[in-house]
Amino acid sequence: MTDAAYDPSVVGVSITMMNINEILEYLPHRYPFLLVDRVTEIEVGRRIIGYKNVTMNEPFFTGHFPGKPIMPGVLILEAMAQVSGILGFVTNNKKPCDGVVHYFAGSNRVRFKRPVLPGDRLYLESDFIADKHSIWKFDCRALVDGEVVCVAEIMTAERPA
Repeated sequence: MTDAAYDPSVVGVSITMMNINEILEYLPHRYPFLLVDRVTEIEVGRRIIGYKNVTMNEPFFTGHFPGKPIMPGVLILEAMAQVSGILGFVTNNKKPCDGVVHYFAGSNRVRFKRPVLPGDRLYLESDFIADKHSIWKFDCRALVDGEVVCVAEIMTAERPA
């Protein structure tokens, strides 16, 4: 960990759950682009686990693909970036209302293993790797029923809103 502004005394402190109202405090996203329904575990400065319930009512299924609905891979990446952003906010003890936002800045080593379908619960895991010059790097996985559907290294940029 390099030049992060967080208090090292809180690294490793566990938060057991974050409901949708708390998530809305940490993410500026709203319907239809909010892709995290619940956070089940946060270890401040280290790790976050959450999930997205994928339903047939998702607007993207209308066109992706008619008759064979599959969650777009870019939205799986976005969901991983959103949980990573929550971890960044919690680690720095900040929220968007403080005038800061975590932008999705990039991804590396992206691999898709299988499609995500309506009815799946998409689990999102993100492990903090590093923060340098307000660019946060995370090692992420998305899983359905314990099976990995996507892996990626995600970067977010903490910037003034």
